[in-house]
Amino acid sequence: MHLFEPLALRGVTLANRIVVSPMCQYSAEDGHPGTWHLVHLGSRAVGGAALVFTEATAVEPRGRISPADTGIWSDAHAESWAPIARFIAAHGAVPAMQLAHAGRKASTAPPWDGGKEVPPAAGGWQPVAPSALPFADGYPLPAALTRAEIDGVVEAFAAAAARAVAAGFRVVEIHAAHGYLLHEHLSPLSNHRTDDYGGTFEGRTRLLRRVVERVRASIPDACPLFVRVSATDWVDGGWTLDDTCTLAQSLVDAGVDLLDVSSGGLSPQQRIPLGPGYQTPFAAEVRRRSGLRTGAVGLITSPQQADHVIRTEQADLVFLARELLRDPYWPQRAAGALGAGVAPPRQYARAW
Repeated sequence: MHLFEPLALRGVTLANRIVVSPMCQYSAEDGHPGTWHLVHLGSRAVGGAALVFTEATAVEPRGRISPADTGIWSDAHAESWAPIARFIAAHGAVPAMQLAHAGRKASTAPPWDGGKEVPPAAGGWQPVAPSALPFADGYPLPAALTRAEIDGVVEAFAAAAARAVAAGFRVVEIHAAHGYLLHEHLSPLSNHRTDDYGGTFEGRTRLLRRVVERVRASIPDACPLFVRVSATDWVDGGWTLDDTCTLAQSLVDAGVDLLDVSSGGLSPQQRIPLGPGYQTPFAAEVRRRSGLRTGAVGLITSPQQADHVIRTEQADLVFLARELLRDPYWPQRAAGALGAGVAPPRQYARAW
């Protein structure tokens, strides 16, 4: 395997192993993407990435991280997304949507406005979580989900997945990482429930497993399903790599095609040893122990580094975030550096 080898997943074939990781833009109006999203995502497709993900897109209004986040909780939102999906596909990439619910980290301001609580009087709302525990000082106190609300969340993910496919997205990812709602259920640090959605590993993983089951049933068999997880909380007593590997083994049978392996985000007490490719060993271990395809993400910056991840079979895909913010044409540059001979867009050929 190498970085510019195609990858077939169900009814989708990716031209290479480079993925535009979901990156929040905090630029939506009432959940609707606009011209910014078209240009932002479209330019990454033109730049040569094989798979282009939307930002974390909320399955219900209170699932947004901020009032400026995108959503797909209505057919009108799907209509707003459709031309973006068409543009991505028209320029050689596969359009993909990450479905999300922010849980207790919702109703906060965009980072350039401080990132703290937005109260209802200022357009915010009360977040929900497995337990009534705030993320940190300055964040809103969430309400613990009732059983009926948990059922509603499951159905919201399923309905959003169906809308995403109808809008033209060909890959769907469930966001269960970075301290958002599904991750909050997984971790004993944030899930203090005493019913069958808490306590044991079986209980804490129940919501995610239900969401996966309903989403898989709501999208075509040809549509690949990804799940993003935080492999570890980086906090003693929290979610661990062993937990992630055990979960991954169960997701294979549930119809998940790839685990997008990140880490952290659940607790401000986390201590992360940042460094180049610091999360890649997690993707490699999950892949080895579960047999599930994985994606690696986190401080992967050079073409040679990305190619090494694929060649050594540590992961099947490389997800790039900040590097693609700095350079939308990183895939084209990588192809040149690695001698892959990938043709640039014909409109730009004279620059090559």
